[in-house]
Amino acid sequence: MQNENILGSMPVGRLVCSMSWPIMLSMLMQAVYNLVDSIYVTRVSEDAFLALSYAYPIQTLLVAFCVGTGVGFSAMLSRRLGEQKPEEANSAVIHGFLLFFLCWALFFLFGLLASGAYLRACTSNPKVIAQGTAYLRVCCCFSFGVCTQFPCERILQSTGHPAGFMIVQGSGALLNIILDPIFIFVFDMGVTGAAVATVIGQITGGLIGLILVRRIRHQFHVTPRGFRFQPALAREMCRIAAPAILIQALSSVMSLGLNAILTLWSELAVWVLGVYFKLQSFVFMPVFSVNNGLISIISYNYGARDRDRVSRSIHVGFLAAVSTALLGSLLLWIFAGPLLRICFQASGEALTLGVPSLRMTALSFPIAAVSIICSATLQSLGRNAHSLWVALLRQIILLLPIALLLIYLYPAWVFFSLFLAELLSCVVALLLYRAVYRQKILTL
Repeated sequence: MQNENILGSMPVGRLVCSMSWPIMLSMLMQAVYNLVDSIYVTRVSEDAFLALSYAYPIQTLLVAFCVGTGVGFSAMLSRRLGEQKPEEANSAVIHGFLLFFLCWALFFLFGLLASGAYLRACTSNPKVIAQGTAYLRVCCCFSFGVCTQFPCERILQSTGHPAGFMIVQGSGALLNIILDPIFIFVFDMGVTGAAVATVIGQITGGLIGLILVRRIRHQFHVTPRGFRFQPALAREMCRIAAPAILIQALSSVMSLGLNAILTLWSELAVWVLGVYFKLQSFVFMPVFSVNNGLISIISYNYGARDRDRVSRSIHVGFLAAVSTALLGSLLLWIFAGPLLRICFQASGEALTLGVPSLRMTALSFPIAAVSIICSATLQSLGRNAHSLWVALLRQIILLLPIALLLIYLYPAWVFFSLFLAELLSCVVALLLYRAVYRQKILTL
């Protein structure tokens, strides 16, 4: 089988690169889309951009469910392939699609029944409520596209077809970028047009994913005939997925918490934080692409009980992620001013506060990369609770109290809280990683 030749025998350095670079390119395209989408919506009106801002946590939560479910799905699939159990791998594929269907059903109900109540809880501005509700209803009710796209991506990734992953995700994002100005401005649909462009891109990506998965049907003989639901398999997928979902959802809690803390000092600081979230995705999406590729590689070779390949994969993952983060830190440190002026039209006080603040955040990138790869290793080896604790420390338990302390003592240094939280949580992540490495990998 092709996945055996790639995941089980390709030189590790080439394997990590081949599994990661297509994902990296497609994720960078997603980051570009997020930035371009914000620029387009800003041109509609201030209320339109505010509506998108309120909708962002729900979109992040949808992605969290999809990413987390995908982690559980791909880990089980890769493990069964590594153990040479094709029938169980086929069953894992069907169970994975069932879980993604449940994700869509959950957000369909939210979009249909609760999106208006959510917006009314966020703001009393009727224009923002109307636009935000329309946006969320479209994105949530038609989220079956993204809930089809994600499992297809994980199948392609777990079977050693990372280029297919890039095609699926990249095609949807590219179509989204093209359709955004058409639906927003040409059809004069405003924020609703942005939502329509988003779901069309996602549905297209899902359809392309199904076509590509069908082309590798020689590796999977998935059919509903004779299928029997296996509660134990579904529970195991959910057990792996739950911490990953929580980890992804923490970013929503973190952004809400930091916004509340920064508001105590200055609304301009909240604006700088928004800029940070837009720019940091260009650094962390490549790091997470290494993370995603590494989960499949480690899971497969751990299932095959190949200690040498597991160890070398982890080492290469650390090197690739930290190198990428260091480059991102350097670029943000050098170009903080030009980025603020050109992309976000900053001047005066915004530049005075924004440039040093962004440079403070840049210091945290390489340290965060170490924690992320530690978490990927822990997840691949079934230590999901450890991975969750690392994420909680990074984004909630350490970050928010440190930020709150600095906002009262040295408010100009509040963005340094990101570096301090990453540094302390990285120490914990390395200690957990070392313990699990000795227990699970050295004993293979």
